[in-house]
Amino acid sequence: MEKLSQITDWSLVPAFLAVAETGTLSGAAQRLGSSQPTLGRQIRALEDQFGTALFIRHPRGLTLSEAGQALLPAARHMQEAAQRMALQAAGQDHALQGVVRITASHVVSHYVLPPILARLRREEPGITIELAPSDSAENLLFREADIALRMFRSTQLDIVTRHLGTLPVAVFASRDYLDRRGRPHTPDDLMRHDLIGYDRSDLILRGMRAAGFPATRDWFALRCDDQAACVELARAGCGIGFVQRHIAERDPALEILDLGIDLPGLPVWLAAPQTTRRTPRIARVWDLLAEGLTPLLS
Repeated sequence: MEKLSQITDWSLVPAFLAVAETGTLSGAAQRLGSSQPTLGRQIRALEDQFGTALFIRHPRGLTLSEAGQALLPAARHMQEAAQRMALQAAGQDHALQGVVRITASHVVSHYVLPPILARLRREEPGITIELAPSDSAENLLFREADIALRMFRSTQLDIVTRHLGTLPVAVFASRDYLDRRGRPHTPDDLMRHDLIGYDRSDLILRGMRAAGFPATRDWFALRCDDQAACVELARAGCGIGFVQRHIAERDPALEILDLGIDLPGLPVWLAAPQTTRRTPRIARVWDLLAEGLTPLLS
């Protein structure tokens, strides 16, 4: 902390941490919503203040120098303290207006949340919504989001969670594909079709194995980790996929297949920092999300 007292511009600390944790100026810029030139200037300014190089430049990015490594723990401590102060201040806001940032997976953001958020805007025009589609776990304690809609329970300390239920999963394909290739009626029939699955994620594989299929990655003729893209690939006739049941049910171009198997559903959790959960605007959005999601759950 003594070394960090040399800093005259405290905005340089988030820049230092973002570059240290992502290893590139581009990654840090994306995290902070800034630009590479701005991040580059901030790092140079910080190094000028300390009179030493904090990063070692190499073709693939930047790594911390010995001096940078020495600063890292204190910089993280400062960031955590600042974030705790921001959370405490946000928790004192009693107005039913302002910004609420929601994070959810890409497929939920595309196919589930729009009508719920439309209702929210009609009923609470004073609340501005920021939607951050992401398939990674956002850190709620660092205010990357006010509310997270997740398919797993958060294990972070000081996070309030609520289990809403389970989203049923279905096997589906476009009607055009099924008219062309035939409709499978058993699990064995399914193996004679083109399957759409994930690339690096093992979510579908785990679900299939839980249902009794000895599935492996090479079962999928087309692989993509973006769930919304997988829906569109199936709609275009690329093959048979797996999706939240309500998405296929409401699209007349898609058909749900009955193969006599039960695929495990997706648990749905809401999560928010304990210090801001009862802030009126966040509490209102939390309640409307729960109400909007409930009809889709089993």
